Amino acid sequence: MNYRILDVGDTALTIEFGEHIDRSLLAAVAAADQALARAMAGGQLPAIVETVPTFRSLTVIYDPLLCTRAEIEPVLHAVLGTSAAVPARRGRRWELPVCYGDQIATCGPDLDELAQACGLMPGEVVRLHTGVIYDVYMLGFLPGFPFMGELPQVLARPRRSEPRLRVPAGSVATAGRLTAIYPWESPGGWHLIGACPVPLFSPAWPQASLLLPGDQVGLRAVDAAEYEVLLGQMAALSAAAQPPLAFLCPGEEW
Repeated sequence: MNYRILDVGDTALTIEFGEHIDRSLLAAVAAADQALARAMAGGQLPAIVETVPTFRSLTVIYDPLLCTRAEIEPVLHAVLGTSAAVPARRGRRWELPVCYGDQIATCGPDLDELAQACGLMPGEVVRLHTGVIYDVYMLGFLPGFPFMGELPQVLARPRRSEPRLRVPAGSVATAGRLTAIYPWESPGGWHLIGACPVPLFSPAWPQASLLLPGDQVGLRAVDAAEYEVLLGQMAALSAAAQPPLAFLCPGEEW
């Protein structure tokens, strides 16, 4: 496995495996993350506070009062040398509902424009978007924000030239070969094509993010009536101690 280690201030370093979004790099990042987690559980790396996986790198945050990079780096090299033998984490599979287009004002203001740019009808965009089982590549930008791929090539378009100042929570969006769901209201420059009523993040849950890297997500188109029913159900569970596990596929466990 080829990688390089870069400084990120005096409390972190980044293990960089490549420069592009590539499934082999994603696998290398996941293997390294799991190898470090195993080493941390075994007491080999007590100074590490947290690891943060991305598309092509793994950031390791450590306590500078307990160690320096010079002390931690040899241990990292040793652990990374064993990462190829670490079994891959088995991700869970989810099926999430999405209301597409202008059925509800907040749902998908860019669906028609995206369809036109792709030379398709809006219904064909929906069919293609729901016809893929997406891999959760990483979380980032916002707490619980899942970068998922890969979007069918015919739907790939650059981000909007003028980002919106306010993107509603639950918005389902695309950019390039990626798709995502906004867990929170925020600015954003992706194409908004639908809305998902399922919350993706809560500090009240044992695991704050519903989705994790390595999970798989299928999307199911629902109409406005079903969306409103589901949205009401999710609002009633907003303070629940457990996430909405009804959207796990049969046979999957939290």
